[in-house]
Amino acid sequence: MSLQTKDSGGSGMSGSSDALGDRFYPLYERLFGDDSEFVADVETKLAQARMTDTVELYLSRALGIGFISGLTLWLIGLMLGYGVFAIGLLSNETLIGIPVGNGLLLRIIEMLRVPAVIFFTGLLLGTIGFGIGFGSMVAIPYSRASSRKREINMLLTDSVSFMYALSVGGLNQLEIIEAMAQADDTYGEVAKEFQSIVKETEYFDIDYRTAIRKQALETPSDDLAQFLTDMLSIVNSGGDMQSFLEDKKEKHMRTAKQEQELTLETLELFGEMYMTLSLFPLLLIIIMVIMQMIPGAGVSNQMLYMTVYGLIPMIGVAFIVLVSTVKHDEPGDGFLTMENTDQRTETGKDDGLLGLGLVEQFTGDHSVFDRIKNREGTYETIEVLRKPHHFFRDNPLITLALTVPMALVVVVTAVVNGATPMSWEELLEKPIWGTVIYLYVPLYIVALPLAIFREWNFRHRTAVVNKLSEDLRKLSSSNDTGLTLLESFKAVSDTTSGKLAREFEIVHTKVNYGTSMKEALIEFNNKYHIPRLARTMRLITEAQEASNEISDVLRTAATASENHDDIQRERKSRTRMQIVIIIMTFMTVLAVIAILKTQFIDTMAGLESSGGGGGGSGAPGGAGGAMQGANLSENINVDMLSVLFFHAVTLQAIISGFICGYMRDASILSGLKYAVGLSAIALIGWTLVA
Repeated sequence: MSLQTKDSGGSGMSGSSDALGDRFYPLYERLFGDDSEFVADVETKLAQARMTDTVELYLSRALGIGFISGLTLWLIGLMLGYGVFAIGLLSNETLIGIPVGNGLLLRIIEMLRVPAVIFFTGLLLGTIGFGIGFGSMVAIPYSRASSRKREINMLLTDSVSFMYALSVGGLNQLEIIEAMAQADDTYGEVAKEFQSIVKETEYFDIDYRTAIRKQALETPSDDLAQFLTDMLSIVNSGGDMQSFLEDKKEKHMRTAKQEQELTLETLELFGEMYMTLSLFPLLLIIIMVIMQMIPGAGVSNQMLYMTVYGLIPMIGVAFIVLVSTVKHDEPGDGFLTMENTDQRTETGKDDGLLGLGLVEQFTGDHSVFDRIKNREGTYETIEVLRKPHHFFRDNPLITLALTVPMALVVVVTAVVNGATPMSWEELLEKPIWGTVIYLYVPLYIVALPLAIFREWNFRHRTAVVNKLSEDLRKLSSSNDTGLTLLESFKAVSDTTSGKLAREFEIVHTKVNYGTSMKEALIEFNNKYHIPRLARTMRLITEAQEASNEISDVLRTAATASENHDDIQRERKSRTRMQIVIIIMTFMTVLAVIAILKTQFIDTMAGLESSGGGGGGSGAPGGAGGAMQGANLSENINVDMLSVLFFHAVTLQAIISGFICGYMRDASILSGLKYAVGLSAIALIGWTLVA
C-alpha cells in the first residue's frame, strides 16, 4: 500500500500512537491480506479524508486501540460478573432447569457455573469494547471524507463559476488551476483538491494531465470527479476550455437549484413529522392523567415527570439533529487573505476583544511602538465605552459576559431573601412565581440582549449584499463603456444608494490614497466576512490583476449572485411555511393543555370540594360526589398537574423557538428571538389560565 501524500487533515497521532501501530502490525498482517477489500476501502477513505497515514499503520493503530478498550471492558466485565454473585443479585442455586441427574455431570456443572457466568460476562463486554475502539477509529476517515464531500458539492457551483470567469478574463488552463488552488480561503475543500494537482506537478514531476486524472480518482465527490474527468478530456483534445466551463457553470447552477428543491421538500416532510411527534407527549399526558383517576391503574407521577422533563426535550433535540443532516451552514468564514503583502488586510479575522491591530506586530522592537500600543489600548477602551451598543453589535456573544453573572445575581438574591420557593412543595404552592424566577428571568436576561445584538449583527452585515447582483450588473455596464474598474466603482456609488454603494465609494477613496485595488477590496470584504461576498470579491480581485476590462467577469459574478438570490428567496418562502406550522403546533399544545387544566382538572377539583360539603346531608348524590372526590384526592395531585402542565408548555415553547431558528438560518442562535417570543406567549397564556 502506498503512503498518502495529502498535505492537510492528517490524523494528528503522536509518537506513542505510532509505536502502538508498530506493535500491532503483526496482528494486522495476520487478519488482513494484501487483496482485502476492506483494507482497500479504508485506504481510499484515508486519501479522500486527506489523512497522511498509510492504511497499514492506521489499521494497526486501530487494532491496538480496540485491544486496549476491549481489555479494559473485559476486566470490568469480570468484576461485574463476580459482583452479581458477591452481592447476591444471582445465587449459586439452579440457573437452568434442565435435569442432569446426580452424577459427575452435575458436579462439573455446579463447579463451572459461576466461573462460566463471570467469563462470558467479561467476554461479552470485551467484545463490545474492542468493537467500539476499533470501529470508532475506522469510522473517522469515513466521517471526514463524507464531510469533505458535502462541502465540495456545496461549493462546486461557485467554484466552476469562478473558473469560468477567470477563463473569460484571459487566463489559460494552468493559470486557472493555480488560481483555484490559491483560493482555499474562499472555496475551501474544492481548492484543496486543486492544490493536490498543483503539488503533484511541482514536487513529484508529474504532468498536470496525470495529476488531474489521479485527483479525479481520489476525490470524495462524484460531481467533482466527473468535472475533472470532463476537463481532462477537453485538455487532451485541445477543446475550448471557456465554452466547456460555461456549459458546466450552467449545468451546476441547475443542479444547485434542483438540490435546493429536494432539501426544501425534505424539510417540509420533517416539519410534518415534528407536528405529529410534538403532539405525542401531549396525548401521553392526557392518557396518564385520565388513568391516574382510575383506582389501581398503576400510573405513577414519575411517568409524568419523565414525559415533561425528558420526552419533550428529547424530541426537540432529536429533531434539530435530524434537520442538521439536511440543512447545513454555508461553508467558509468569509475572510480573504493577501499573498506577498503586509498583513493589514488580515487583522480583521484575528482581532478579538483585546486585539489592537497592526501595532501588535511591531511592539518590542522599538519603544515608540510600545507607547503607541498603550495609547491604542486606551483609545479602543474609550471607543467601547462611548459606543457600547456598536461593540456588542460586532461581538454579540460578549453580552454573555455581562448577562450570565447578572442572571445568577438575580436568582441568588431571590433565594437568599427567601422570595422564591426552595422546595418542590413550595413550588407547587407558587408555580408561576417560582418558574419565573428560576427559568423566565434568567432566560430573558441572557437571551434577550443576545438575540437583539445577534439579529442586529446579522442584518448589519447582510445588508451589504442586498443589492449585490444589481450593482454587479451596473459595474459591468460601466466597465463596458470604457471606464476602468476603479472609475466604475465611483460611477456606481454616485448613482446608487445603499450600503454596498457606500463601500464602493470607500474603496475608490482608498485606492486614490495609495492602497492597491486588491488590498482595498479584501479589506472591504473582511469588514463584513460573508462567504457569498468573499467569493465575489475573490473573483474580482483575481480578474482585475489581469486586465481592467472585466465586464464579462462581472456579468458572470452577477449571474452567480442572481442564482444565489433565487435559491435564497425560495428557501425563505418555503421555510416560512414550516415556521408557521411549528408555531401553530405550539399554540395547539398550549390551547389543549389550558383546556385540560380549566375544563377538566379544575372541574374535577370543584367536584371534590362540593362533594365533600354535601356528604353530610346523606343525599345519594352527595355521597357519590364525596366518593368521587375522595378517589380524585387519593389518585391525583391537582397542584402537581398544574405545575407540570405549565412546565410542559414552557419547554415546548423554548424548543419550538430554537427549531424555528435552525430551520430558518441553520443557526441555533437565530432561534433565540423565537424562543423568547413563544415563551412569553406561554407565560402570559398560563397566567390567564391559572
